[in-house]
Amino acid sequence: MSTGNKKTKKSKNQSSKFIFWVIGLIAVCLVGLIFLSNTAKKEAMDYEGQPFLGEKSAPVKIVEFGDYKCPYCKNFNDTLLQDIEKDFIDTGKASFYFMNYSFINVDSTRSAKFAETVFKELGNETFWKFHELLYEKQPDDTKAEQMDIYTEAFLKDTLREIASEAEVKRVVNAFNNDQSKEAWEKDMSAANKLSITSTPSIFINGVKFEGSTYNDFKKRVHEAATEE
Repeated sequence: MSTGNKKTKKSKNQSSKFIFWVIGLIAVCLVGLIFLSNTAKKEAMDYEGQPFLGEKSAPVKIVEFGDYKCPYCKNFNDTLLQDIEKDFIDTGKASFYFMNYSFINVDSTRSAKFAETVFKELGNETFWKFHELLYEKQPDDTKAEQMDIYTEAFLKDTLREIASEAEVKRVVNAFNNDQSKEAWEKDMSAANKLSITSTPSIFINGVKFEGSTYNDFKKRVHEAATEE
């Protein structure tokens, strides 16, 4: 079974990381009001053909809907995902899927489609390397959210860091032929059906995670493992 790229960064204090992430859910990346339901609703999720970390056979499936321009998605990727990998993905308890909800500006859509093309042309492992690079290169200045930064030239140069020139050419040709359109539209359609309004939005076995601490997250994963 294929596994995603392992990350080796040291994780920070779990409490402060979750506070930062939760603030993000109601701040910069908020598109509209977030309506919370007291009753957890299980949604149908299509995991087929999606980038993933871990084993597909894992009992719990975690999904992140994200935007490459969102600073809170960057924080999630750089910090909390490290803990999720260590506690759940590497232990075989859960698999982790990334789906696009591109809403900030044209960069969001362009980078998402390019990353989808990398996944389609070069596979799951290269996708996750590229995915991590995009967040590493995200500008710290929040004003950059509305700037056109993730140009095709930027995306090509970023891919060159982890792929050969022949592979880069292959991805660019497929990208320019809009080969990733269907995959990207599938993600956006799923996000719209789920009434997603912010990123990162997390689902655990089809149920939206509404907790506020990492302990809440761990508890929900353990509950999901015993619900089927």
